Amino acid sequence: MNWFWALALSTTILGCSQADTKEQIQSGQETTTEDKANTKKEETKVILFFGNSLTAGYGLEPTQAFPALIQERLDSLGYNYKVVNAGVSGETSAGGKSRVDWLLKKPVDVFVLELGANDGLRGIDPESTYKNLKTIMDKVRSKNPDVQILLAGMQMPPSMGQKYATQFSEVFTKLAKEENVVLIPFLLEGVAGDPELNQKDGIHPTVEGQKILADNVWQVMEPLVKAEAAL
Repeated sequence: MNWFWALALSTTILGCSQADTKEQIQSGQETTTEDKANTKKEETKVILFFGNSLTAGYGLEPTQAFPALIQERLDSLGYNYKVVNAGVSGETSAGGKSRVDWLLKKPVDVFVLELGANDGLRGIDPESTYKNLKTIMDKVRSKNPDVQILLAGMQMPPSMGQKYATQFSEVFTKLAKEENVVLIPFLLEGVAGDPELNQKDGIHPTVEGQKILADNVWQVMEPLVKAEAAL
């Protein structure tokens, strides 16, 4: 793993408006076809993936990034969700804090927060990362009180210093506990450090690597989706 992170540090960082319908009353109120269509549209829930180049699928086609793979899985299982990929390469937690407001103009049901890796690679104070991520969560909840938030955990290499690496990883576990959000323990689990699963820069996952990221996310997301479907 050490050689991977050493390379990483030397590489560029990473509505539906209701239609007017004629009310029909026979033995009781009947729902028109148009009403049913509107209801179905309203029931489609939105999953917003908010992150950096890992989410954006740097170097790959948009359809190969893990959010698109999650959409494919949802569709294949018949879950009525729309995935929005709001990943931006090079994004830091500070950049995300400034950008998130624009994305919250429309309702969000599930918010997947994948930021912090670029903070760590730049040696930014973990406390600053903690505050920025918390602010992002607060903003999301202020607009969407019932939102489900998933936080993608990230780790730094010992080459950053063991103290820094520990403080950095604790940002995510601390936030998950304090903010009562679901933690994806380590987004890059099974991918980080494997040259066969990363592009030539040693940082960004290949097509196969993105599939593993999708599995890591789905393992945590699936129980939430199933629970919502059962309501």
